[in-house]
This record gives sequence, structure tokens and C-alpha cells, in this order.
Amino acid sequence: MPDEIKNEENKIEEMEIIEEGRDTFEAKLKKAKEELKKCEHERGEYLAGWQRAKADYINFQKSQERLVSDIQKFVLEDALVKILNVVDSFEQALKFQPEELKNSEWAKGVLQIKNQLDDFLKSRGVEAIKTLNEKFNPEFHEAIEAIISDAEEGMIVEEVQKGYALHGKVIRPARVKISK
Repeated sequence: MPDEIKNEENKIEEMEIIEEGRDTFEAKLKKAKEELKKCEHERGEYLAGWQRAKADYINFQKSQERLVSDIQKFVLEDALVKILNVVDSFEQALKFQPEELKNSEWAKGVLQIKNQLDDFLKSRGVEAIKTLNEKFNPEFHEAIEAIISDAEEGMIVEEVQKGYALHGKVIRPARVKISK
């Protein structure tokens, strides 16, 4: 009988060890599950942060592209306005061209240079603003004088300086005289 008691004690000890092991295993499993939840939560935060950073970077790239484009447009606009002054000078020179030089090769060359400038401006999207016999529009025209005329009031009767638009945006308003 002592062997049976001993066997029973051993079994009880083994069951206690198994029970302790199960408790330890359950505690470790619970701790592992908590760690897993914590890691999943951190992963979600890191993923959301990464996605926000990526979106911010994409938005930054787009804003930089817009900025570069705006700077290019500004530089182009500034250069075109300066070229317009040269075109004005050519037009003035051609207005006062002596009659005896109108058919000379020199005069034809000057006219060709002016036409090349006009073609260049047109290829860049620069267009002259219509003025004569048009209704005055302060978005496109700058009235420098109102003169008595047979034309309807507010109509443009004389263009003093041509105005120009770049892709529809006024870069220099036309300076005009209007009827009153």
C-alpha cells in the first residue's frame, strides 16, 4: 500500500505541476495576446502616420510644381512685356517711315523683323486686345481721355497704345480714348 499511496502522491504532484504549467501557460498566453494587441495598435498608428506623411509629401510635390510653374509664367510674362515695348518701337518707326523708303529693302527687312516678333508673341499665347469700335471695358482697356465724338458714349474711338493678353490674362491694358 505504501506504493499505492506513493503513486497517488506522485499523481497529485504531477497534476499540481500540470495545473501550475497550465496557469503559467494561460498567463503567458494572456500576456502574449496583450502584446499582440499592443503591437497591432502600434502598427495601425505607424501605418496611419506613414500614410499621412506620404500624402503630405505628394501635396508638397504638387505645390512645388505649381510654384515652379507660376515662377516660369511670371518670368515669361515679364520678358514678354519687355518685348512688347520693342514691338511698340517698331510700330512707331514704321508709322513715321519716309515715303521714299517704303519700298526699300531696308524697310522690308525692318517690317520682317516686326513680323517675326509678332509671330513669336503669338506662338507664346500673346494676343492683341481689340479696341477700335469696341465698348470700353476696364478689364481690358485704360481710358486716358474722353473726347466728344459722334460715336455712342463709352465706345473706343482711338487706340494710343496696344494692349495684350497672355492666354486670356491681361498683361498690359490697351490705352485708349473713348467717346463722350
